[in-house]
Amino acid sequence: MDIVIPLFDRFEPLDAIGPYEILGHVPGARVRFVAPEPGRVTDVLGALRVDVATRYSEVEACDVLLVPGGVGVRPLVGEADFLDWVRRVHETTRFTTSVCTGALVLGAAGLLKGHTATTHWEAVADLEGYGATYTAERVVRHDRIVTSAGVSAGIDLALGLAALLTDDLTAEAIQLYTEYDPQPPFDSGSVAKASPEVVARARALG
Repeated sequence: MDIVIPLFDRFEPLDAIGPYEILGHVPGARVRFVAPEPGRVTDVLGALRVDVATRYSEVEACDVLLVPGGVGVRPLVGEADFLDWVRRVHETTRFTTSVCTGALVLGAAGLLKGHTATTHWEAVADLEGYGATYTAERVVRHDRIVTSAGVSAGIDLALGLAALLTDDLTAEAIQLYTEYDPQPPFDSGSVAKASPEVVARARALG
């Protein structure tokens, strides 16, 4: 089972690493990172550097394509070669997925037009500009296309994928192994729950 995660400069680290941790435990799965060019890719926070050996154009097919988000998505949505590759690979996948603003790549590739989808709450207008209808749900599935909300939602997406690729028992076992049992100290993890002051501070962080 071939799972491909494209990386690019200024990717959001948890968008990629969270699902990688979960999907890497799926029996028989091989998770690969690919990049526009082989070499070192740096995350949006600047400290995580990943050496990627494979150029995305070398991949012609995979079972799962998972596109993370981050500031570095902005140039990608205008890269015709990359979007063409996403469309080609999508024709071969069991599931084509995104985390956070990775949904903008799927949108720019024309895969979300007419569908309900989710993304980071700050990217709603961009998502709808590609013909999708935004929903604040954490994970949204339409047949083979699955989108998830911002950053940490990629873990939820990956656990759901693990169940679809194997079975619920295996997915629950992966959840237990990774001890994914969220009990956050604050209840401000969505715009609907956060105060105006928290929303303003979050915008400043971005």
